[in-house]
Amino acid sequence: MSDEEVVEEAPAPAPEEPVNESPIAGIGTLVFGKWDATEVSCEDPGIAPYINLKTVGVPHTGGRHANAWFGKSKLSIVERFINSLMRTGKYSGKKTAATKAFEAALDRIADRDDTNPLQTFVDAVANAAPMEEITRIKFGAVSQPKAVDSAPSRRIDVALRHLATGSTQATRKSTKTLSQGIVTEISKAANGDVTSFAIGKREEVERIAASAR
Repeated sequence: MSDEEVVEEAPAPAPEEPVNESPIAGIGTLVFGKWDATEVSCEDPGIAPYINLKTVGVPHTGGRHANAWFGKSKLSIVERFINSLMRTGKYSGKKTAATKAFEAALDRIADRDDTNPLQTFVDAVANAAPMEEITRIKFGAVSQPKAVDSAPSRRIDVALRHLATGSTQATRKSTKTLSQGIVTEISKAANGDVTSFAIGKREEVERIAASAR
């Protein structure tokens, strides 16, 4: 045997599998575990700070923010829209059904437009939010209408209420399902179509406010 010993090279280590760094489904950034809320932007600077898309799992908080001061700002607008769908009519009290209908509607929009449906939803809310409203001021025995600017939080409230009302009204005396009504209403409102119930209400309120300035 020679003086120089042959040193065998150790086998190269197997390449490590890449670690999945995507966020956990439904925790913080993913709505319904499918769509990333961090990609969404709002073109309306007035209501942009008040739009909350953060959800943790199923959008159901059990009313924990109901009695808190400005607690609605901590609530996801996804859950607020689902709650608005249950205001009156045959969908009242059926949150599971309303949640599944809204999720199915987002699936339809994503498949049709090949885009993030949350962006379409936020655009619909921004387009349906009125800038001005009417209040009444009394001067003695005389009551006069006066135009006032709407607060950002109230603008979102009114927009979500009108979008939900338009979605549910689309199913009355029709074969449309609730998810189809949501798709129609949100798509029209996102494009600023005047045939949308929410857009029509906004233009009506702003027209009356303009005449009362």
